[in-house]
Amino acid sequence: MNDTFSRCSPYVYALLRIVVGVLFAMHGSQKLLGIPGDKPPMELASLMGVAGIIELVGGLLIAVGLLTRLAAFLCSGTMAVAYFMAHAPQHALPIINQGELAVVYCFVFLYIWAHGPGIWSIDSLIRRPDPVVR
Repeated sequence: MNDTFSRCSPYVYALLRIVVGVLFAMHGSQKLLGIPGDKPPMELASLMGVAGIIELVGGLLIAVGLLTRLAAFLCSGTMAVAYFMAHAPQHALPIINQGELAVVYCFVFLYIWAHGPGIWSIDSLIRRPDPVVR
């Protein structure tokens, strides 16, 4: 029974990486472009503008699996900074200060950084090992 689940884990991880990357990129597109939704775009030369660039570009890189570890590490750090700057001063507990999403993104990206790109990624295509020539 465990073998059945183990065989699925690379695919489930790839889906996690792709879905989380796309969702994170949508936060960035909302900040930078105002879409999806009806919020006005942020100024690029602001802290929120820089966060939007990291979210959009980093999320897309993670979703397609290109420079995955670097992008995940940067996105994890961005979410840690976001939490401690915007949420933690309001209250110590994320459930009260509404910082749960920042904490979850931070640790999911930290996991992606540690795990690497996995299957269905551009990184795995680029770094495919050469066949052994005999």
